[in-house]
Amino acid sequence: MAKKKKTAYVCQECGYDTMKWMGKCPGCGAWNTLVEEIITPPIEERRGVGALQSEPPQPISSIAVEDLPRFSTGSDELDRVLGGGVIPGSMVLIVGDPGVGKSSLTLRISADIAREGRRVLYVTGEESARQIRMRADRLQAIADDLLVVSETNLDAICAHVEREQPALFIIDSIQTMYRPGIESAPGSVSQVRECAMELMRVAKMAGIAVFVIGHVTKEGSLAGPRVLEHIVDTVLYFEGERNAEYRVLRAVKNRFGSTNELGLFEMRDVGLVDVPDASKLFLSERAMESGSIIVPTVEGTRPLLVEVQALVAPTPYQPPRRTADSVDVKRIQLLLAVLEKRVKLPIGVADVYVKVAGGIRLDEPAADLALCVAMASSFANRLPRPHMVVCGEVGLSGEVRAVSQAELRVTEARRLGFKSALLPMKNYRQLQGKFSDMELFGAESIGDALKCAMPREKTFKE
Repeated sequence: MAKKKKTAYVCQECGYDTMKWMGKCPGCGAWNTLVEEIITPPIEERRGVGALQSEPPQPISSIAVEDLPRFSTGSDELDRVLGGGVIPGSMVLIVGDPGVGKSSLTLRISADIAREGRRVLYVTGEESARQIRMRADRLQAIADDLLVVSETNLDAICAHVEREQPALFIIDSIQTMYRPGIESAPGSVSQVRECAMELMRVAKMAGIAVFVIGHVTKEGSLAGPRVLEHIVDTVLYFEGERNAEYRVLRAVKNRFGSTNELGLFEMRDVGLVDVPDASKLFLSERAMESGSIIVPTVEGTRPLLVEVQALVAPTPYQPPRRTADSVDVKRIQLLLAVLEKRVKLPIGVADVYVKVAGGIRLDEPAADLALCVAMASSFANRLPRPHMVVCGEVGLSGEVRAVSQAELRVTEARRLGFKSALLPMKNYRQLQGKFSDMELFGAESIGDALKCAMPREKTFKE
């Protein structure tokens, strides 16, 4: 009589396992995520990173430091997010909504790298080789050193990698891959974990860079176990709606670079193309209206000018509505409370809608002052000072706090033709006299900032 295989219920979100089914996962609190899987017996000689650690421990001071050799992907925006290019032996995870452009971007950079004389292996588990060729013709991504194979068996894929020895190989997508020795469906926690560990072993031992494409859930997080994000060296998230024109690529984890950098791409007929001058692009369709303010933000080492739009209108609803696009709505509620309490502006009884043009998400505190000025300008129906940029952090007592890299922000504004800048008083004193062709204003409180931004008549109470 055959021995019955042991099974366990494994959460598909966090990997928590239990011997009985439960509606709510005790590990992450998600509902209806426990799936029955066959328990894989332990392997005597499991291959992994631990098998590579054959050298004896040594003092950290005696370890030689060498610059990791990088090679370009052919995309300046992607190179910026990766920290300067691709490092051999690294493992990069690219995550995004369906249709956002993950496969198009990876296929395009594969062709660019192959044209430089490096062999690239593109492995797809979702399309046939003919479908990949049709998409490559549309994207103009044809190269002799770009090899394509449609395969989902990871053991067969590793055999292809060992035979071809590419400089880069791409998995599209990790949720379609499986290992024959594991008796669970592709995309399950066990399969994704084991496939990721095997890919990492191949990358580290052979010095081959690996790009892995991952799916997301309807909440926007990575589908499958979170252990995948811990294993890889770099995690890149695509932001932007599939029907939007622009896409933002942001690093949420990077062992070889900064996580503050972002790359901007535009969706065209030939796929995703780089947007080198994002500030000029975002401001090209700007209209001078009340409630429109330009804020200079900094993403890593990159200054970026974006337009903040606010619309404040009377409402028949109680309580009034607060709607924000690309800005945290709780942050809008906080700033509205500061305006009402510290400036005596009766804005709390009106509907407030805030939007960032271009879909760039504003997370840094330096945009607080611009949001306040935009909402106050729309409420009073008055135009702000023309050709002015505004930045500063707003405290709960109404004070305007200094921001980092103020000189870089003002320099970018001057390059795009702006004539004045409203800054926190501390930054104003630091930059006073450095920009002869720009008029700088300093503000210590939110009231001072509003008077400076809209100087024509006195509207705000002291």
